[in-house]
Amino acid sequence: QVQLVESGGGLVQPGGSLRLSCATSGISFGVYVMGWYRQAPGEQRELVATITSNLITNYADSVKGRFTISRDNAKNTVYLQMNSLKPEDTAVYYCNGKFFTRTHWGQGTQVTVSS
Repeated sequence: QVQLVESGGGLVQPGGSLRLSCATSGISFGVYVMGWYRQAPGEQRELVATITSNLITNYADSVKGRFTISRDNAKNTVYLQMNSLKPEDTAVYYCNGKFFTRTHWGQGTQVTVSS
């Protein structure tokens, strides 16, 4: 059974930091492209960042320089370090794993940036 379980979301003030984690099971984690997406109320789900099996990263322009994606293949876990958070970063953040035609999603974790 494939599981992607996000954690680390919460309420943070503007300028603050959060670290999201996504623990996976049931997949060959090391070969998957892992990513983080987010969806704000009334908006479409959008790409935040991805990381390939050989550690090539890609970021949305809106988060470049503030967010860092990383992975620990020994722990089958992908992370998203979010710094200098802005109110517009408020969304549900979803973990994603892709390998050719296989795509898996986590259940999402809420991130709210507000004073």
